[in-house]
This record gives sequence, structure tokens and C-alpha cells, in this order.
Amino acid sequence: MLFRSEILDGIRRGTVSLVFRRWSRPRVRAGSRLRTAIGLVEIHSIGPLDEREVSDAEARRAGYRSAEALRADLPGSGDLRLFRIGVGYAGPDPREALREQDRLGAPELAALTERLARFDRAGARGAWTATVLRIIAEHPARRAAELAELAGYPATEVFKRDVRKLKELGLTESLETGYRLSPRGRAVVDRLD
Repeated sequence: MLFRSEILDGIRRGTVSLVFRRWSRPRVRAGSRLRTAIGLVEIHSIGPLDEREVSDAEARRAGYRSAEALRADLPGSGDLRLFRIGVGYAGPDPREALREQDRLGAPELAALTERLARFDRAGARGAWTATVLRIIAEHPARRAAELAELAGYPATEVFKRDVRKLKELGLTESLETGYRLSPRGRAVVDRLD
């Protein structure tokens, strides 16, 4: 679920507590958390409603001046159901703190190394983790398409999917353009060498 930056800012400040989406079926569920540019956004509630049921008060809770303004800005086909979704800021992305943890003891390094080895064994391309980490280390802030080509990937999307796996471990971080190794990722690459 994507959010515009001004809506994310409102969620973080607590001035936006509702969002509305047109979907054929719900794509989020109450109690789940989404990673966003501001950190975690929690889904408090979700339910369908008729567009005419949206009140001005609810529209203001969604960051709009009126229900009419909200309806005019709703993306998606009018044929789809409208869902009212209660949201709230749930704190920073835990990967941010993980990325800074660069003092790796032997047990933690062994666990990370084994996780990378599992990625390598499961991948259709064979061993890829060390190559991708080194290429990101050597070329920070380069476009993903360029990095994918350097790493010998057939498609940028496949490369991005693999980088997301490394990001989950706190080894990489996304930049406005491209990626860079986190302090944790640099510590792992140093140990791999």
C-alpha cells in the first residue's frame, strides 16, 4: 500500500488517522504493519463503505478539507469497492537500528553467514550474496539497473528482489538512487574478505 509523502507526514504527526482506497478486495488487514518511508504504519481497522457515506470529519482525518475533495482525489476505478482504513504511526523501521549494529560477535556472524549461504543455495542463480554486497560496496548510489548489469542479472527486478533480502538482514539501505552498505553490511563484507 503506497502513501504520498504528505499523508505519511500526517500519519507520523498524528493528524492523519484514516486513508481510503478503492480495491476489489482488502489488501491489508487490521493489526498488520507496513514499512514506509517514515517507519512503520499500523493498520488499526479496515472496512468497506459507500463513497456517499464518507463524512467531512472523516475526510479531515484523512488529510482532506472535505469529503468532496477526498472523493475527487480517490485513485482507481469507481467500479471498485471503497475501503476506510484506520492507520497510525507505529515507530521507526526496526531495520534502521539493525543496520547500525556492526559489532558482530562470532555467533551472530555465523548466523548471518549461514543465512547468506541459504540464500545462495536457494537462488536459481547460485551464489549471489557476496557478489551483490561487493558491487553495492564498490558502487554506492548507482542506479539499480547499472548494478544489476554489473552483477550479471538478467533483469533489474530480480536484482532488486535480492537486495531486499539483504536489506531485511540490515546489510543494505536504499538511497534516493541506488543503495549502499550499512555499517552492519560493511562489517560482514570485511569478514567475507
